[in-house]
Amino acid sequence: MARKKQFKNNKMRHLITKISPRSPISEQYRTVRTNLQFASADEEIQTLLLTSAGPSEGKSMTTANLAVVYAQQGKKVLLIDADLRKPTIHYTFRLDNLKGLSNVLVGDIALQEAIVPSAVQDLDLISCGPIPPNPSELLGSKRMQRMIAEARELYDVIIFDTPPVLAVTDAQILSAFVDGSILVVRSKSTETESAQKAVESLRAVNAKVLGTVLNDRDKKESNHYYYYGS
Repeated sequence: MARKKQFKNNKMRHLITKISPRSPISEQYRTVRTNLQFASADEEIQTLLLTSAGPSEGKSMTTANLAVVYAQQGKKVLLIDADLRKPTIHYTFRLDNLKGLSNVLVGDIALQEAIVPSAVQDLDLISCGPIPPNPSELLGSKRMQRMIAEARELYDVIIFDTPPVLAVTDAQILSAFVDGSILVVRSKSTETESAQKAVESLRAVNAKVLGTVLNDRDKKESNHYYYYGS
């Protein structure tokens, strides 16, 4: 029980953009947000997903903080936990996860029933819900496409947290339904070859790769985040 509580507390500390919005790290997240807004001058990026090459690269932490800075800008944001294998959003935002995306995709509940407001103004959440036996099939379903279309009518920005792209096909499948994809890598951890394979995997399905977020670039200055165009 103590370990579970410690795990939840660690996840909460990831929301530096909420706890300390004026910090240098939060400013880096705002830089990522700004660069994304200029990433496609001719096309608005309303829906985007974040993935990584492998586990433990800071993907979910980056996704949650990016959603917060979008909301702090006054955008109406929906953050969706589309990692139907190892979800984390319900830990990060202290949700019960009794219902969520998986329930919507199997037709148990409507989109509106899965949405939960967060403690951050203008940021709503959809947690994973019960972990299904067939995540890839659900993410590639017609219900998923309809849900995204419905969410587009309600939100300015919709952000998906997805599993590592080299581990399973989920991110590749979902990338076909969104306006852009971001790859998160960890300095001195992610191998260059793995990062290249991850980008190639996304481009193989015609995903629009907007760029890469590199975190932990300088350990001496704690976790700083930088954005590089693809």
